[in-house]
Amino acid sequence: MDMMLLLLTIGIFTGFFVQTITGFAGALIALPFLLFVMPLPDAIGYLSIFYFISTPIHVYKEWNYIDKPLLKKLALSSFFGLLIGIIVLAYGQPVILKKALGVFIILFVLNSLKANKEIQLISKMKYFFGFLGGFFSGVFSTGGPLYLVIVKNETSDVKTLRATMFGVLGLITFMRIPVLAFEGILTVNQLYNSLYVLPFFILALILGKKVYLKLNELF
Repeated sequence: MDMMLLLLTIGIFTGFFVQTITGFAGALIALPFLLFVMPLPDAIGYLSIFYFISTPIHVYKEWNYIDKPLLKKLALSSFFGLLIGIIVLAYGQPVILKKALGVFIILFVLNSLKANKEIQLISKMKYFFGFLGGFFSGVFSTGGPLYLVIVKNETSDVKTLRATMFGVLGLITFMRIPVLAFEGILTVNQLYNSLYVLPFFILALILGKKVYLKLNELF
């Protein structure tokens, strides 16, 4: 296994292991590994493939807990944000995009270190955050933290929050795949390489689910 496939495997495994437990942050974990060995558009292509595989599994299992009215409210604004984000990804400057991604990750980490503080959003703000979530999902596949702000504010328990995050990211994934393919960011070679990573990806989903169930038992 060459270095590209090795880091792709490590990134996908760790990212989707965390994603299965928390409902978000898979791309934030995986991208640093992937960007060591490939350009940002290729990394987004690979992430989209594995999101496309995992989404139906998670949404099917968590369907009863998903806040579907909230999902509908986010759909349109997310689509327009996603479209603009993918155009920026396809035609933007890679160096600038990587720096922007670094800033985004730092801001997310700093925000996560704050004490648990409820963010009160007025009703219309969810559409704005939906647009931003779609945009960052298109450019970096990292819209999860922005969607988390909305979903956490609108849901009452952790199970609903996690399930709704799976629903939101699933919606984004199915919107993103056709646009990525049209822009030439998603390629046949990526699909071929993904077959090597698939067993480790499945293992990440299984282990992540076991850890999530164990955490539920403890807390």
